[in-house]
Amino acid sequence: MYKLIALDMDGTLLREDKTISKETYRAIQRAKNKGVKVVLATGRPIDGVKRYLEELELLNDDDYAIAYNGALVQNTKTKDIVAQTLMSLEDVDYLYKLSQELKVNIHALTEHTCITPKWSKYSQVEADINDIPLEFVDFNNLDENTTIVKIMFIDEPEYLTEVISKLPKEVYKKYSVLRSAPYFLEFLDKKVNKGYGVELLAEKLGIKREEVICIGDAGNDLHMIKFAGLGVAMGNAFPEVKEAADYITLTNEEHGVAHVIDKFILEENEAC
Repeated sequence: MYKLIALDMDGTLLREDKTISKETYRAIQRAKNKGVKVVLATGRPIDGVKRYLEELELLNDDDYAIAYNGALVQNTKTKDIVAQTLMSLEDVDYLYKLSQELKVNIHALTEHTCITPKWSKYSQVEADINDIPLEFVDFNNLDENTTIVKIMFIDEPEYLTEVISKLPKEVYKKYSVLRSAPYFLEFLDKKVNKGYGVELLAEKLGIKREEVICIGDAGNDLHMIKFAGLGVAMGNAFPEVKEAADYITLTNEEHGVAHVIDKFILEENEAC
């Protein structure tokens, strides 16, 4: 019996218009009523998922969210932190210099803002989808008290693919490197990924690996899909995500999350 389901958001829980379908909402509520823990596992900051937590009624004493691709695991009501892994100003300095060498746009996320040395339409996308301020900051003179959660290269998809091919090998030794969207490449602490976040939360809740379902569509979902007892790729997922998954569901426009809940949680409970 599955006891925890971790859901990616963009391309998974959310349709292309960034809404949750009625079918998916109802399935999630039925899973909750069966006692299954439903957790959002996202690359977004906590501030960027507040309205969805409210919509799904995931703001109770025993509700949690996994944000920043696993860098933050937090109780959604009390704000108690289960785990938080930050980056350093030295990381900003290293990656900023690399971005200049590769001529790629860069920004970083603090706890409540998106900071960047110059405007990019994809930094604006980041700020808009998360409803957080976009601030212009000199990365060569960051305040030493700045809290950095993750750093990102952002650019046109084809150009970003070219940039990735030019990344030095040492980058992969220093950081967890995740492509969360065609135009987003994320750098986090080496041990951080969504699988790490789900594992930490499952341990805290006393839930076994084989009792966990993880659903996602992009490269930053790979670790949690591989960790889960049942790793699920959306019908619209990247090819490598589908290859890693135990099961491929319908697309985000076809209520793929609801299909998984109906098939593996609700039907299983009814069979019991």
